[in-house]
Amino acid sequence: MRNAIHDQPPASGPARPRVWLIQSDKLGDNAQLRVLADALGWPYEVRRVLMKPEYVFGKPRFAASLHHIDAQRSDPLAPPWPDLVLTIGRRCAMVALWVREQAGGRPRIVLVGRPKKGLDAFDLIVAPPQFRMPEAENVEPLSLPLMRADPERVMAAREEWGPRLAAMPRPLTAVLVGGATKPFRFDRETAGELMVGLEALLAREGGSLYLTTSRRTPPEVVEELRARLPAGSAFYTWRPECGENPYFGLLACADRFVVTGDSVSMMVEVARLGRPLAIYDLPLSREPLVRWRHRLGRAVSGAGVLGRIGGGLQKRGLIGITRDLQGFHARLYAQGLAVPFGMPFRPPRRIVEEELDRIARRVRRLVA
Repeated sequence: MRNAIHDQPPASGPARPRVWLIQSDKLGDNAQLRVLADALGWPYEVRRVLMKPEYVFGKPRFAASLHHIDAQRSDPLAPPWPDLVLTIGRRCAMVALWVREQAGGRPRIVLVGRPKKGLDAFDLIVAPPQFRMPEAENVEPLSLPLMRADPERVMAAREEWGPRLAAMPRPLTAVLVGGATKPFRFDRETAGELMVGLEALLAREGGSLYLTTSRRTPPEVVEELRARLPAGSAFYTWRPECGENPYFGLLACADRFVVTGDSVSMMVEVARLGRPLAIYDLPLSREPLVRWRHRLGRAVSGAGVLGRIGGGLQKRGLIGITRDLQGFHARLYAQGLAVPFGMPFRPPRRIVEEELDRIARRVRRLVA
């Protein structure tokens, strides 16, 4: 529904600001914004913006602009202007900055994720831990991203999928497969190595596998995984038109999970449910330039002189803020939420939800 208004219980205090969520059609991103918006306790209006075809995957030049959105398919952006904008991602952040210009600088902007401009373009940056963010007054770091599986959807999936999965030998290991993302590769060879490890897991501990792919899984990886599927296991190939995706059924019913290390959303959704999780770390790309950029990004975001120089350049928007998936994996291991693939699974660990309250308090202070 266009310009949907979402009512929340009254927040403390006499005044409640006008809040916009500027979001796209990326379900994972939208879910993170809703988690934060719901924690604020204020009504909010959704402004959904859709990209022109060339910018669905292409990266528009970053500026306060609407040149990259399809105005005919997007929600209207018009007064009364908001007091607060919550947004996520490069393309939606550009729209948020345009809204602030039209409103004479009025709305505060909270960005979830990494900025594509200098840090001072935003009033608050809620920084998930997979990004190498410099320390700054307007940066609130997270130890886990805000994403989480909808509990009602998981409960409904348990009712639907429980009987369908009951015959599979236990323990049932769900293998959630993503795809290649820089600086890592995910090719036929990588898929074969994953299957060798999964076959060793079954030989050691018994049970069965249920593999699922995603929209980013390369066709040759799908072929290799399907060809080597052990007897008694199941395989699902992601298709946009198929309504039988077992993802939530596995979240509800599987005993443990193996997730490829490219997918932050799948790792976090499993971890937040308190399920045993192993991460299959993808190998680095063989391209020398990609490997060099990866090493340079780690150097300018670490400790020491290079790290201090890099942090200063990032704050000014002179160099980009990179993603550190391996560092994110290490955080999950240190928190007891996951193990490297091949290590014994750990019992689930409960996550204490304190960060969201802290971030919500910080956002409320922005508009107080």
